[in-house]
Amino acid sequence: MQGKIIKGISGFYYVHVVESGIYECKAKGVFRSRNIKPLVGDNVEIAVLDEEHKKGNIEAILPRSNELVRPAVANIDLALIIFAAAKPKPNFNLLDRFLILMEYQEVPVAICFNKTDLVSEEQLHSFADIYAACGYRVLLASAAREDGIEEVLALLRGKTTAVAGPSGVGKSTLANCLQPNVRMETGAISRKIERGRHTTRHSEIIPICGNTYIMDTPGFSTLDIPGFEKEDLQRFYPEFAAYEPYCRFQGCSHISEPDCGVKQALADGKISGLRYGNYKLLYEELKSVKKY
Repeated sequence: MQGKIIKGISGFYYVHVVESGIYECKAKGVFRSRNIKPLVGDNVEIAVLDEEHKKGNIEAILPRSNELVRPAVANIDLALIIFAAAKPKPNFNLLDRFLILMEYQEVPVAICFNKTDLVSEEQLHSFADIYAACGYRVLLASAAREDGIEEVLALLRGKTTAVAGPSGVGKSTLANCLQPNVRMETGAISRKIERGRHTTRHSEIIPICGNTYIMDTPGFSTLDIPGFEKEDLQRFYPEFAAYEPYCRFQGCSHISEPDCGVKQALADGKISGLRYGNYKLLYEELKSVKKY
């Protein structure tokens, strides 16, 4: 029997089998001897020991399509990065860091701006259109009004999706709209600092329907970008690619070189100043990292 690990606690793994339910399983000792740790998201083969009480053993871990470091999960088909349109005001530098982190781990990514009812159409499109123009799939939703939920669900259907984003943007509320049978804990926003309390304490995959799963990850208020070279950063800004052939120098950093195609596109309004500003900040951050 095959299923997916949706939660792991104290050596027990909870395996969801479509149309059969959730089985509490132990991993066979052979995994420890081979230094293999089952991960949330793993597709596994189990042997049922007690059907009535839904208990079994994990016999095999099927090949992983990917393995994320943070959070430590496997077989993620999509990362849905959720930011609030307001309350808290979106931090676009942090959004770019999330996008870079997921693309660095080779996970397809989409962006959802929640709480759209709190801003005007003009305000919303002033930043949503920037990311859409970069080639990202951008969804607009209001979990409070249950607007845009069908579009989000259509994107998630048939996939295992990691839901990520800072605290307080409504990730758990949105997840509750997608699966009314599973009420995830939600937390209030602190009016004083407009940052949500951390309500998600561990990685857990939630079955939505059939083979559709979401994983609500702990909220982050900051995020370190991965340890790659500053020269690698530009490949995580896909909108640069069309203008790089017009750079005078091969390997142009798009920072201080003359005759730079990317900087000319910026001057012509073809590249977002918001995005380019974040690129410069992250480039300088990577440049200042000491090599030991």
